[in-house]
Amino acid sequence: MAEGDRRKIRIVCIEDDQDMIDLIRLIVTRRGYELVGWATGGVEGIEVIRREKPDLVLLDLMMPDIDGWEVYQQMKADPELRNIPVIVVTARAQHVDRILGLHIARVDDYLTKPFGPSELIASIERVMSRSVPNPSGPE
Repeated sequence: MAEGDRRKIRIVCIEDDQDMIDLIRLIVTRRGYELVGWATGGVEGIEVIRREKPDLVLLDLMMPDIDGWEVYQQMKADPELRNIPVIVVTARAQHVDRILGLHIARVDDYLTKPFGPSELIASIERVMSRSVPNPSGPE
């Protein structure tokens, strides 16, 4: 699909490090995606996801209020949010964490920090290529 033939993919980033949010914003907007919301904690993150109903969520696991796994569980329990793909973006790089994320919790992808811009874009493209469009999001 040509770049101009598709609507912009709308992304929400939930990450407790503002510098990481800024880096992700830079990477995704240069690729033509739209960062429609972000939050530095899980509670605020759920509110942003409910408000924006994005096409994709980039989710850190370790946050000060509720962790990323709790955010993910709340998303999966909500009929309006459960089909939104989630890419975990975390410093938790142990093999067991990756297995837990991909095979037990069934997140859509698991990216460990530090990562390069091409790794993030490849992950987004891989996840979005196997995802159906979000019918509740704006056109």
